[in-house]
Amino acid sequence: MLRVGLTGGIGAGKSEVARLLASYGAVLIDADLIAREVVEPGTPGLAAVAAEFGEKVLTPEGALDRPALGAVVFADEERRRALNAIVHPLVRARSAELERAAGESAIVVQDVPLLVEGAMMDQFDVVIVVDASPATQLDRLVRLRGMPEADARRRMAAQATREQRGAAADVIIDNDGPREALEPRVRAVWKRLEERAAGVTPEP
Repeated sequence: MLRVGLTGGIGAGKSEVARLLASYGAVLIDADLIAREVVEPGTPGLAAVAAEFGEKVLTPEGALDRPALGAVVFADEERRRALNAIVHPLVRARSAELERAAGESAIVVQDVPLLVEGAMMDQFDVVIVVDASPATQLDRLVRLRGMPEADARRRMAAQATREQRGAAADVIIDNDGPREALEPRVRAVWKRLEERAAGVTPEP
């Protein structure tokens, strides 16, 4: 099994790279999707979040109110760490379960937004960083996602810097341009991953 960690700043285009890699044959494990799964109504994860942050982070139906929780944790580093201490162990356990089910010959790509922040580089054979300039990230968040600029800047600032991600990378995929320029870059990286998995080359 070749274990690949995929990360990138918010708005860099990591999700599109993940989609392309999955279309080529990677087994994709999406930490964001798992993070949602482990705090669904009725889960121990949601109960722990409610106990830590109070009923104000729940909807009237008892589900997690993500905007309300986000407003708390992105404004206070200590509260963000408290949330991570609840969610991250649950995500890691579920990710490990899915990885075990993938099979020994698989190329497993774990899409982990906070891979660098969590210093998880040693858990992977290859770390891929999807890179875009801060100006591009901000434009995509505001123009394409409709995020208020202040919120977008706050979320960008809460993540690792571009330089920190670059220093952690084995492979950097430039996604500062149009989407049509991305596919051939990702396909070339996939070819190198296949060669690495087959033992043809020692590095990605």
